[in-house]
Amino acid sequence: MDDLQRRGRSPLAFFILIFTLAIPFWVIGEMTGLQILPGLPIAALIAICPGLAALILAYRENRESGAKLLLIQAFDYKRISEKIWYAPMLLLMPVVMILSFGLMRLTEIPVPAPMIAVLPTLIMCVVFFIGALGEELGWSGYIIDPMQDRLGALPAGIVLGLIWAVYHYIGLAQTHREVVWIAWWSLGTVALRVIMVWLYNNTGKSVFATAIFHMTINVTWQLFPVNGSYYDPRVTGSISALVAVIIIVVWGPRTLTRHGKG
Repeated sequence: MDDLQRRGRSPLAFFILIFTLAIPFWVIGEMTGLQILPGLPIAALIAICPGLAALILAYRENRESGAKLLLIQAFDYKRISEKIWYAPMLLLMPVVMILSFGLMRLTEIPVPAPMIAVLPTLIMCVVFFIGALGEELGWSGYIIDPMQDRLGALPAGIVLGLIWAVYHYIGLAQTHREVVWIAWWSLGTVALRVIMVWLYNNTGKSVFATAIFHMTINVTWQLFPVNGSYYDPRVTGSISALVAVIIIVVWGPRTLTRHGKG
């Protein structure tokens, strides 16, 4: 992607567009109260909006070639030259959730044992990966680079994480989440976005990498007992934040990469 073209992108225009595109899903969710999965309201379909907004803006900027270049990023796995990065992409969230479960058990928070079936889990992986691509083509493929160019990696990750969290607030309210629950969930969400910027920058700026990690966030949440209903954002958010802090200290806040530590 040409650096001058990338810097010319407007984060404000992108954010206004994604929130505008999400309105019909919020309205339908409020009117129907339907859920796609337990704890997953119709409003979750806003996952398509960041990618759709990115396509609209990329087409406006460079017509068919801009839209095509954006879509190609969905499967840009060849950018991941160091295959070791597949380990945190695939395993970090399961480890975070296992630690969350173990800590809840140790502190005597009542939580039943998880019930994991292979086939439904594989189906969820496919479905949530498609949904993750719908988001990450926008968050990672379109807007994070111009934000990093202007702010640096860590501030860009925090700002985008906050917007990502707010973007989900209406859906969370429609599933009757309390304010304190949402606040702790927001901490974890911002931390996860910082982690995703770290993954993105260290995998040759691969959207595929962030989509895989995004998929593991949603799958592990659904696998947490029972369909995520026992998920405690105080625990998981704190662990995720700790992981993000370790990454910032080790890789440096400026680029979240070894070669740009500082």
